[in-house]
Amino acid sequence: FLIAADKGYEALEAYGAPPDLVVGDFDSLGHVPDYPDVEVCPVRKDDTDSMLAARRALERGCDELLFFGCLGGKRLDHTLANVQTIAWAANEGAAAYLVGEGCCLAALTGGHSLSFDERYRGDFSVFCLGEDAAGVTERGLSYTLEGADLTAHFPLGVSNSFTGESAFVSVERGL
Repeated sequence: FLIAADKGYEALEAYGAPPDLVVGDFDSLGHVPDYPDVEVCPVRKDDTDSMLAARRALERGCDELLFFGCLGGKRLDHTLANVQTIAWAANEGAAAYLVGEGCCLAALTGGHSLSFDERYRGDFSVFCLGEDAAGVTERGLSYTLEGADLTAHFPLGVSNSFTGESAFVSVERGL
């Protein structure tokens, strides 16, 4: 199910990928698209357009959310809001990812894990969002962790890297 949020409509149009739903206040796009399924929201609202898209995806039964075009840009506040959006989606039971140029952010809640095969290369970092993350395990990376506790106040999990073998990360409690 493909949702375009505000100016994301323009990007999908350029790719020739018609969305199933278009949502937003359209302050970034500059106009409401002439499209069969458009949800127009007020500019003054509690949700970002990305958060609104996440809500609509979960309402429609989606359990894996991939966000494109939501990292970087001129608005650091919106990038941070998008990190919080995938954290919210993960707490709601969905697998949620922010996919950017050369990177991907995932939100992982307690009792869940991610596995990576040997093809993965590059940097790998883990951060705690919110309350302490307990029982964090990382294997198959340059630095391993076994049942570590991470806090939002110290970047212990930064600057790890894939090694060319399969890798694994899990958290027992927290985000």
